[in-house]
Amino acid sequence: MTWLRDLGLGIRFAAGGGREGWARTALTAVGVGLGVALLLVAASVPHLVEERAGRDLARQESAASYAEKAERSDTTVLRISAETEYRGQVVGGFLMRPEGAHPVTPPGVGTLPGPGEMAASPALKELLASPEGSLLRERLPYRITATIGDAGLLSPGELYFYAGSDTLTKTAAGGHRVDGYGDRSEDEPLPPVLVVLVIMICVVLLVPVAVFIATAVRFGGDRRDRRLAALRLVGADIRSTRRIAAGEALSGALLGLLAGVAFFLVGRGFSGHVEVWNYSVFPSDLTPAPWTAVLITVAVPLCAVLVTLVAMRAVVVEPLGVVRDTGRRRRRLWWRLLVPALGLAVLGVTGRVGEGDVTDPYPLAAGAVLVLLGLALLLPWLVEACVRPLRGGPLAWQLAVRRLQLNSGAASRAVSGIAVAVAGAVALQMLFAAVGDEFTHLTGQDPSRAQFHTFSEQVSGDAATRTIEEFRSTKGVEAVIGTVETYVTKPGTYEEDEVTPTTSLSIGDCATLKELAEIGTCADGDVFVVHPRGDKEMSDWVDETARKGREVELDSGAELPPGGTRRLWTLPADARTVTAAPDPLGEAHWGIMATIGAVDPRTLPHARTVAQIKVDEDVEDVGEYVRNTAARIDPGMRVAALTSMTRDRQYASVQTGLRFGALLTLLLMAASMLVSQLEQLRERRRLLSVLVAFGTRRVTLGWSVLWQTAVPVAVSLVVAVAGGVALGAVMTWMMAKTVTRWWVFLPLAGAGGALVVVVALLSLPLLWRMMRPDGLRTE
Repeated sequence: MTWLRDLGLGIRFAAGGGREGWARTALTAVGVGLGVALLLVAASVPHLVEERAGRDLARQESAASYAEKAERSDTTVLRISAETEYRGQVVGGFLMRPEGAHPVTPPGVGTLPGPGEMAASPALKELLASPEGSLLRERLPYRITATIGDAGLLSPGELYFYAGSDTLTKTAAGGHRVDGYGDRSEDEPLPPVLVVLVIMICVVLLVPVAVFIATAVRFGGDRRDRRLAALRLVGADIRSTRRIAAGEALSGALLGLLAGVAFFLVGRGFSGHVEVWNYSVFPSDLTPAPWTAVLITVAVPLCAVLVTLVAMRAVVVEPLGVVRDTGRRRRRLWWRLLVPALGLAVLGVTGRVGEGDVTDPYPLAAGAVLVLLGLALLLPWLVEACVRPLRGGPLAWQLAVRRLQLNSGAASRAVSGIAVAVAGAVALQMLFAAVGDEFTHLTGQDPSRAQFHTFSEQVSGDAATRTIEEFRSTKGVEAVIGTVETYVTKPGTYEEDEVTPTTSLSIGDCATLKELAEIGTCADGDVFVVHPRGDKEMSDWVDETARKGREVELDSGAELPPGGTRRLWTLPADARTVTAAPDPLGEAHWGIMATIGAVDPRTLPHARTVAQIKVDEDVEDVGEYVRNTAARIDPGMRVAALTSMTRDRQYASVQTGLRFGALLTLLLMAASMLVSQLEQLRERRRLLSVLVAFGTRRVTLGWSVLWQTAVPVAVSLVVAVAGGVALGAVMTWMMAKTVTRWWVFLPLAGAGGALVVVVALLSLPLLWRMMRPDGLRTE
């Protein structure tokens, strides 16, 4: 009962403390609310990922369709991927053709669009209607008749469509039969290394939030302590004053909970309209799990009470005033070093994760938390040690230093979250750099020879020849390595268990063939037998089919009409034998290569066209012109950009999550510094007014505020860099990797310095207001 009575009295003081009390409680509520809002966002991530993955699986084709076992029926649909890219954004979609009167529809679509029509996502519809989508409209010239619902989209900003077709078939046009959606799962477990990175991201992003909440509940401590001294004068004992102080902090924490929920709900309402790095989320996806919401609701007020009780142990509240021994008794260092050392020891005992397949995440998380919290505990001692010997300098510098020498605790607490965030970010960046090679693969492609690769099974024969010419006439295209390709076989009858000798036939002009083989001289009408380099077995297989002066079958694999015969072509006896050379894709082509004068590609109805395109990258939107040409020729034509390396999708997803979390944490740190700065200025309003009244220039006071923020931040960045590099090195050792980037802290240190300037500028208006003469009034 005594506890409840004192806590209740503290809550009453917070609510009825007049203008000063309300301002202090409001600042605490805002500070705690920002932290709670970010905790709620973090707690919503599992639900967000689950919902997004569920919608992705729901629109995937059924298992039977995927295995090509779906039989034609009244409900089946033929479709082919028409995915493209527009100015760096993926535009997903399919061409669809129903095979019956009651076709199955993907989620979010009520009725399949007819020929020339399209169901589009809201974001795609908006883009096509805007001037920025003019080039994309050429590629998607369909009439929008429906909008895809949320159930069929991964995010509100996704660019997605379903277009109707009346020419799609399962054979010639490459259609794929679909009999349903959503009964196939492709979940892949994260590799152990990525599990470690995910755990580290959670620790690094959430520990600063906890530090900030613990700092926010101590706002207004000086005025609170003086008020508690008055309570001691009327008979309250020391324990009661501590409980009353805890009650005031509890009041701010409870209001902060409500403010945090409000911030979260407001931000959630706008989340569908905000897109960062081409990512957005549905508001309904930002829903924290019930157990995490309950945990936050209980932990935040409990943290407020515990932090206040611990802080009050360093303060002696007497009836005639408040005594702090900060000037005579220095902070002890040994136990502050013990915490990060213990964390590093836990990580060391955990062992090298990279040498095993299974990792227990709890020691890892515990070790990282201890290291990061140890840095936050070490910071107050370092700030005090750094400012104690400082003497002299300009007046603004002296005012700032003297203030820090008298009480550096508030300033240290304000920047402790920055130290934790930067240290964790440095460690994570070192980890990502060290393990990046494991998830980055060299493709063997040469983007200097060609920047795009296109492929189509629908365009063949005469159309394939025109396709290559159309690409060559496209704006910004400098050269095209284009071939019409098919397979040829050795004539004859073979048993069912025999392998028919087969090789490829590639037809192109001399310039193209010189890119694919070491031909030397070439004239129209020439034919070449191409051997792979250093592979005698495959070379013998090519010679088994490509026999000079003998015939080969041109319609290999094609179904003949009743009574039809195979078309034969005689390989010239003077065909030269040459060696294959890698194309821009890094692939070697062997078999038979012929110029257009030797084999007319218009006579090959079952061929396919392949083009590798070199463009002038100085031409704006040159990639969009290439894709528009491809879509005009065949809406299902594949267009891919060549790249020298590719990155694993799961690794890229984790890296994107880190960017989002780092952005939110950085915003929280900026807000925390600003709120802390405003709280300190409000506490010193009378002092500032006195200084102005005695003739101190406003500019001098402005610079003193800047230095008071800059000095602790500079110390915190040094601590963060040292601790982050040490933690990153240990974590890299645990991954059985080698540190490859020791200087990743430079951008993060720059961001911390920028925060100082931003906070100082934003606090200047309040500083000018605090210098008014009415600040001298007292009761």
